[in-house]
Formats: sequence, C-alpha cells, structure tokens
Amino acid sequence: MSTDHHFGRKPASAEEAGAPGRERIIPQSPSQALRPGPALGPPPKRRARAARNRIVVFFNFLLSLVTLSLIAVGGALYYGKVRFEEEGPTTTAVTHTIRSGAGMTQIATSLESRNIISDARIFQLGVRFYGRDGELKAGEYEFKAGASMKDVMDVLVSGRAILHPLTVVEGTTVAQALQRVAENEVLVGEMPEELPPEGMLVADTQKFSRGTTRAEIVRTMEAQQRAIVEEIWANRRPDLPIEDINEFVTLASIVEKETGVPNERSRVAGVFVNRLRKGMRLQSDPTILYGLFGGEGKPAERPIYRSDIDKVTPYNTYQIDGLPPGPIAIPGRAALEAVANPSVTDELYFVADGSGGHVFAKTLDEHNENVRRWREIEKRRAEEAQQQPAEEQAGQN
Repeated sequence: MSTDHHFGRKPASAEEAGAPGRERIIPQSPSQALRPGPALGPPPKRRARAARNRIVVFFNFLLSLVTLSLIAVGGALYYGKVRFEEEGPTTTAVTHTIRSGAGMTQIATSLESRNIISDARIFQLGVRFYGRDGELKAGEYEFKAGASMKDVMDVLVSGRAILHPLTVVEGTTVAQALQRVAENEVLVGEMPEELPPEGMLVADTQKFSRGTTRAEIVRTMEAQQRAIVEEIWANRRPDLPIEDINEFVTLASIVEKETGVPNERSRVAGVFVNRLRKGMRLQSDPTILYGLFGGEGKPAERPIYRSDIDKVTPYNTYQIDGLPPGPIAIPGRAALEAVANPSVTDELYFVADGSGGHVFAKTLDEHNENVRRWREIEKRRAEEAQQQPAEEQAGQN
C-alpha cells in the first residue's frame, strides 16, 4: 500500500486516461476541492425561429395598418360629428323649400347654396350615419338662426312644414271661394274641371303646405262640407217642411245671408219654416240678388232697384212659391244647425232694426210698423251721409 493519500478518485491508468469518452480527473488538494468554481453565465440570446418567420412579420404589419386605419377613421368620425352638430352659418331665420322627389344630393346641395348648411358632403354623411336619409320630407320649412346640420336634419325628418292659410267665410258663393283658390300664389296646378255645386264648399280656414295643388284643396273643402251637411241633416228635427239635403242646404244658405248675428240664426230659420208650413212666400232679399247676378255677386257700384223685386227669376222668392232650386251661398255650420233645429215661435216676419240685428213680428201690422221705423232710420242715415261731405267741404274752405 502506498503511503501517499489523495482525495478523489484513484489516478487512472494509462489506458483509462487515454480512453475516449472518459473524463480525466485532476488530483486536488482538500483546499482546492472546497474552493468555489467560477459562476455560470446566462445562455447566449438566440432569435426565435417564429419571429424570423415571414408570415409573422406580415401579420404584424397588417395589425399596425389596421390600428392606424381605425385611429384615422375614428378621428374622421369625431371631426364629422363635431361639424354636424356645431352652430350653422345662418344669422337669421330662413325659409327653404324641399321639392317633392328631390334626392339626398339635391337636398344637400340646395341647403348649401342657401347657406343653411356649411358643407353638403358632411350633411349627407351625417344624415346617413343617423340612418335618416330615407326620411327627409318635401315641403317649405323655416330654420332658426344658427341651426346646426343636425337641427336641419331633424326639421326635415319631422315634416313640420310651414302651413299657409286660405279662408272662406260663411255667405261666400262657391264662385267667389274658387276665385280665392285660383288667385292663391302658394297653391300650384290648374283648377279642377268639375266644380262643386253652390253651397258645397266648407266655410273655414284651410292650412296647407307650399306645393299643394288647387284641385286637392277644392276636393278637401268639398269633402269637409259634405261631411258637415250629412252629419247635421241626420240629426235634424223630423217635422221640418224640407224634402231633401238640397232643400236643407238651400234654406241654410238663405238664413246665412239674412243675418250675421249668431243668436238670431235659429230665430230667422224659425220664421222661414213657419212661412213654408203656411204656404207663404219667403220674400228674402238675398235671393233676388242671386237670381240677378248668380254666384259672381252684385257689383259694388250697382244699386238695387225697385224693379229688381218685381223681376221674375227662379231664385226670386218674392215671385216664386217655396224654396229656390238651389243654395244661394255657402252656409256655415251654425246656419245649418239653425235650420235643422229652428226656434219654435209664431213669428212670420223680421226686418232690420238699425243695429245690425233684426226685429221680429207675429202679425203683418206689427211688421209694417217695424218696417216704417227701419225706413226712418235709413232716411236719417242717408241725410247724414249727404250732410257730411258738405261739412267737410266747408271746413276746407
């Protein structure tokens, strides 16, 4: 046995030391064996094979492109929203007409040309963004000062167009009413070929938008009057001496022309109903004028002569029995209701009282006295009318 002591393995033989694949053990002293060895460093960095893959590089580029596009689109949308909702260029309220059948581009261009909106393209995009491009309505609209493009869109979608009035008053003839329709500059188109019969247009105010046709207005007014007449006729007093709707409207038109005092209509209607029951002639002055001049009416400068009363026409109720062949004017609802339910009295006469109303009588003697007083009032008024110009002439001298 050797006297030299070593820590570790026994020295390898020459064959072992030179054998391939075997690690050579170097003898160490105890202090060397306990000494710490050098620390191991991190492994060398190597680029992952996936990162070097061209597909990954392409998708990274595509993702960046999409991100930038989204940012750009978002910015554009924000900019458009701000422009769409900001105060508009108008400094005062302005009206504008959207023609029927106009497309989005036409509407936007026309609004921009009137300086109602600042940018037609942004207006179109904004309307489409809100999903209202198919809801813009034709008509004449008023836009407030500083209205934004969104405000303009809301107005056009609402359809709250400007409405224009056309008024026909009670006692107007159909010819006179149709003349107002024909002369109205807001309405369009020709008058209808077939015109309503006398009395069959409603006495009321029609509200319509620019571009409404004259034929449409006439049809509406006729339909409204027929509905009113049929409703009141259906609720008439059953014992009236009236045969049909034509006679009903005819008598109502005479009542309409005889008085404009609301609380007198039923009383005047009662007088005429009483006369019809007794077989007395109606002797209504307005029927004389209609028989002479028809629906055109008496010329303003033409006086009424005594001979007019004696002239026989189908409408002169001083010369014919019963009712004339048709209405002499357009009766309003109040006159129609008065004839449908007239006052129950014994009165057979009435004449003007000088204050805009009438005084009624049951007997001819009473009536003649009332007529005498009315003639005195007329005479006094005529004298005062002649005296006034003379006084004015003296004052000027």
